[in-house]
Amino acid sequence: MTTEARLERTPLVTGHKTYADVNDDVCRPLESWPTKKWWIALTIAATVFGIHILSLGRLITHGIGNLGLNSPVGWGSDIINFVFWIGIGHAGTLISAILFLFRQKWRTSINRAAEAMTIFAVLTAGLFPLMHTGRQWLAFFWLLPYPNFRGPLWVNFRSPLLWDVFAVSTYLTISAVFWYVGLIPDLASVRDRAKNKIRKAIYSVLSLGWTGSQRNWSHYETTYLLLAGLSTPLVLSVHTIVSFDFATSLLPGWHTTIFPPYFVAGAIFSGFAMVVTLLVLCREIFDLQDYITVNHLENMNKIILLTGSMVGYAYASEFFMAWYSGNAYERFIFIQRALGPYAWSYWTMIGCNVIWPQLFWKKSWRRNIKLMFIISILVNIGMWYERFVIIVTSLNNDFLPSSWRSYYPTLWDWGWTFGSFGMFFTFFLLFCRTLPMIAMSEVKGVMNTGHKGDHHG
Repeated sequence: MTTEARLERTPLVTGHKTYADVNDDVCRPLESWPTKKWWIALTIAATVFGIHILSLGRLITHGIGNLGLNSPVGWGSDIINFVFWIGIGHAGTLISAILFLFRQKWRTSINRAAEAMTIFAVLTAGLFPLMHTGRQWLAFFWLLPYPNFRGPLWVNFRSPLLWDVFAVSTYLTISAVFWYVGLIPDLASVRDRAKNKIRKAIYSVLSLGWTGSQRNWSHYETTYLLLAGLSTPLVLSVHTIVSFDFATSLLPGWHTTIFPPYFVAGAIFSGFAMVVTLLVLCREIFDLQDYITVNHLENMNKIILLTGSMVGYAYASEFFMAWYSGNAYERFIFIQRALGPYAWSYWTMIGCNVIWPQLFWKKSWRRNIKLMFIISILVNIGMWYERFVIIVTSLNNDFLPSSWRSYYPTLWDWGWTFGSFGMFFTFFLLFCRTLPMIAMSEVKGVMNTGHKGDHHG
């Protein structure tokens, strides 16, 4: 049986649903009073977000000396979290753009939530390098490349750190436009259902006058296809450029050509794990089991298994090349990672990223909701520690032993690290209450039912 035939036989929406049922089920969270589960989730997320705001306030008023940074470890939790959250943002564009171009129908129920995850993850990531600059109120003035009176004092266009600015801002812009364009038909459906005048006016503006005509659909599909094609190379380019922050240096443990594909695979790995976490929560909080099915989650678990194996291969390749190169400095760094004072973080990374995902080789475990939820959380813990290992173990043992110094995160490091998850989940939960979290028009397009019911687009 071909892959296409298997996809056709895979139930993308369970139960006997009509188009009207899809509208009712997806719009219910927007039109009804929030459930107790949602309030509990929002309260937890907002409380953790409060820790983030408190930590940011402390760093703005007292400076980054509150962090555990030292010489030579000038990059700590700020850059660790930046790379981590940029990686989280990869799965949304991958699910939406690349799977759309390959006509993978199983993406339809999950792409909207994944796209929203991308936006919020990139916004979360952007705070960390901004805070890392120190005097944040001067950051834009001194860092942006615009004509000025400072003569030859310009940013360094040959620096990967500046490439990050262009890559991440481009990725955020295209992802936001792609996400919004995909929302337009569904916003029109919400507009048509609205009974409150203010609500109807808001969604009328957001839907940009959508009528569901053939002309509308023709322009929409052309635009969506072009944006998907434009977004696809960004999936590969953004984290490749982030990896250049390390790979273009001469520091042992960083100066390696494997970083670009290794970082991209790791970003997709952690991004898909976060999508699984979010979708399992959405299923439970909003009762969307008929749309976010076990088949969707199993397909994502297969990708987690694949990219986790690729990341494990990259870990092994790094050790092999450190030995094979004959470079004493490289050998020392990798021995220190596995057996030195930060060995606990290295083996946490190996356990979470390489060992636990191998459970997904068994089909019954790939389809076990509780198990996949736990593994998705473990994967993101492991990917955070991967960034910790890469940054800290290379910086604290550089070429000059007299400058070696250990890095210990402070309470404020952990505060804004832990709090950033509160920011991310707060934004996501608010999104689920204000905009359709499932692409209704796309779900209707893959439904196999003889009773279509109403179809407003």
